[in-house]
Amino acid sequence: MENSKKMYWVAQICGWSIYSLLIYFSATIDRPTEISSNLHLQLVFMTVFNIFFTHIMRLYMLRNNWLDKKLAQLLPRLIIISIICSAFIECCLLVSEYFLSDNFYNDLKPAQVIINILALTLLIISWNGIYFTYHFFQKSRVKELENVTLEASKNEIELKNLRSQLNPHFLFNSLNSIRALVDIEPQNAKNAITTLSNLLRKSLVSGKENLIPVSEEVEIVKSYLDLEKIRFEERLTIDWQLDERCNSFLLPPFIIQTLAENAIKHGISQQINGGFIRISIQNKNGKLLITVENTGQLNNSVDSGIGIANTERRLAIQFKDKAAFSLQQLETTVVATLTFDYEEN
Repeated sequence: MENSKKMYWVAQICGWSIYSLLIYFSATIDRPTEISSNLHLQLVFMTVFNIFFTHIMRLYMLRNNWLDKKLAQLLPRLIIISIICSAFIECCLLVSEYFLSDNFYNDLKPAQVIINILALTLLIISWNGIYFTYHFFQKSRVKELENVTLEASKNEIELKNLRSQLNPHFLFNSLNSIRALVDIEPQNAKNAITTLSNLLRKSLVSGKENLIPVSEEVEIVKSYLDLEKIRFEERLTIDWQLDERCNSFLLPPFIIQTLAENAIKHGISQQINGGFIRISIQNKNGKLLITVENTGQLNNSVDSGIGIANTERRLAIQFKDKAAFSLQQLETTVVATLTFDYEEN
């Protein structure tokens, strides 16, 4: 606010002073013999009057909330107030000239006075145009900032909701896996509970963040697959292909783990003989490629529940067009691919 006031007064003083100087230079070129101390004083008075009356005009417009009026309502008002302001300035200039000039009545020409008022009117309309354009631009910037803030707030709330959906979903699947072991393999069930408690501890920390390093996400996924390995034993083969250069890249928590869950639920668990999961994280041609490939058929995993929809929405909110997700069938395997623009974030 303080900066705006300072900018306004700088613009007022500099703008009208430059206008008076232009008139002076024009007079020195066209009528050099008429340059006198009276002209200097008259230009000083003109500068003061222009600043004073345009400032009064501005205060009047602000007091009556002209900045909030629509263009159709504003234009006629601006024209009228510009004419009034010009008339006041010209009257004050005539009064000052009366005291400064010895031949005031001889020099006074009504037609010239009208022309001066019209010229000043055009000038003050231009002043108003600049003033209102600046304020409309400022208002649009403030509105845009408010919209961006509101959108960010909405996105933050949605992200929290999406993350809150992941934790119960993940816990439900894990507990189902352990339940299957309780009666037939109680020792493995105990080991699974220990693994699950460690996994939950890691996930609770990571789940509070919007983005986590790839290395932390990999730890969560490894713990989850260790848990599933207890249940599936030799029916589950896990293959990791990791590029350590990608460890510091930031991505949404549980985004790989969600794909691993889908691979187990809709792929491996549907196969009598089990299958494999291959997780690859590579930096290729300026892209971070994360693939989760598993044994299975895509038509059996179309109903991917909360996982896939959640993944796509989170990518859209946090990365917009800098990330993509795809799911496709390759012969006897299903491949889920996450693609990120690789930037050292």
